[in-house]
Amino acid sequence: MTNDTIARAIATTGAQAGTVLVTGAGGFIGGHLAADLRRSGFTVRAVDRKPLEEWYQVSDGVESWQGDLSKEAECHKAVRGMSAVYNLAADMGGMGFIETHKADCMLSVLINTHMLQAAREAGVERYFFSSSACVYAADRQVSEDVVPLREEDAYPAMPEDGYGWEKLFSERMCRHFTEDYGMITRVARYHNVYGPNGTYEGGREKAPAAICRKVIEAKLSGDHSIEIWGDGHQTRSFMYIDDCVQGTRMLMDSKVEQPINIGSAELVSINGLVDIVEDIAGIRLQRHYKLDAPKGVRGRNSDNTMILAELGWEPSISLRAGLEKTYQWIHDSMVGQGARARVAA
Repeated sequence: MTNDTIARAIATTGAQAGTVLVTGAGGFIGGHLAADLRRSGFTVRAVDRKPLEEWYQVSDGVESWQGDLSKEAECHKAVRGMSAVYNLAADMGGMGFIETHKADCMLSVLINTHMLQAAREAGVERYFFSSSACVYAADRQVSEDVVPLREEDAYPAMPEDGYGWEKLFSERMCRHFTEDYGMITRVARYHNVYGPNGTYEGGREKAPAAICRKVIEAKLSGDHSIEIWGDGHQTRSFMYIDDCVQGTRMLMDSKVEQPINIGSAELVSINGLVDIVEDIAGIRLQRHYKLDAPKGVRGRNSDNTMILAELGWEPSISLRAGLEKTYQWIHDSMVGQGARARVAA
């Protein structure tokens, strides 16, 4: 951003360089991102539709408030005075949620629609949208020995029904706001982000958090058994939250105009994921497979050729290292020592 464009933005909208909006900030990724931006010296506004007491993180020094960004007026209020927007707000969860709440997931399109319009009218200089690997064509993910997904594999379009279609459509809106209005947009396709300060129960949790919770429950209860959705041979890659935040910020500051994968290339089966968590917990469990449970595609992994070429970086925190921290946080939360945190900026 040049000095001339900054001055023009301030003159026309009241925005100041270094003032950023994080939407969905009461959630998992948004909470970590808002805290990291504040630590880096940004002036941060954090908005989420949940009441503040339900946020996973409320960072000191961050302007945090409740707002429903599916409403156009709330979006205009949220972007006022901002120079950049990180839009992570969405109604989503793990496979158990998105396969049974397709309409709710699709309605998230209202958030990105209104946020793009409001950001354009407010003169926001840069706009980030959090997309998902669920945009990728299902016929490329039918084997556990999946070929890593390249960015061009999103077309011809056959994304995850509901959630994936909403993400792919919103990607296209970002592209056309750049083409038609000159707004700088950046789009990340996240691959299965996990870590502390996130959902681990209630139906919206993803596989790493769900497995950690189930192993902890088995250890605490003495019932040394675990239910696994599917046959356990499904494969995924899982990215630790610190890598996600770093990649997001690098992408926002880059010149990469097309959607890009931000995900680990470390492929693991669900059985392998359970093996790691059991090893961390120091326990072995009897496994029961629920074959009729939601389980998503058969295999999914991130091809990081583009991000390595464009940013000279890719997620590098090992699954074992990330799960150790995640397991400890969930364990402490379940026994009453953790729960939601107020973090220092």
